[in-house]
Amino acid sequence: MEKTNDSFTTVSVKEGNCISVLGDTYRIVIGGDQTNGTYALVDMLIPPKGGPGPHSHSTFQEAFYIIDGEIKVITKEKVYTAAKGSYVNIPFNRPVHKFTNETDKIAHILCLTTPAGMEKMFQKIGKPVAADTLLPIPQMTPEELKQLQSIAERYGQKLYPPDYFD
Repeated sequence: MEKTNDSFTTVSVKEGNCISVLGDTYRIVIGGDQTNGTYALVDMLIPPKGGPGPHSHSTFQEAFYIIDGEIKVITKEKVYTAAKGSYVNIPFNRPVHKFTNETDKIAHILCLTTPAGMEKMFQKIGKPVAADTLLPIPQMTPEELKQLQSIAERYGQKLYPPDYFD
């Protein structure tokens, strides 16, 4: 991958750091270090029952394009099943949301965030893995959850309890 942010950049199929984030696998295709902080593109594999819990981020806009499989995107106002070819936009300052894979097939999505920076949080909380590797979804202790909350807050994220939408 090209390391400068003022030149034509190419990234091949398996380039980019791969990390397991709570059982999902994220490949940082390109991050803020290569885009002058303008955006980050993350290739995500979401296993069955995977996906982040309820959260919000006021300083990031987040968009998803579903390459394969499907995810359910949940907010207080709407539940949307995003299948292959679908696009979802989460605007700045809105809303508390989560997405989950409720199928028995891995969902493959591209996530674009603007400005960049969210990918740095993923790198901080995730564990390096080989491309296309899925680790089991971890059961977190209260202490680990507190640490995750602290890291998330440093990156402009607010985490909510798993039952937030119930």
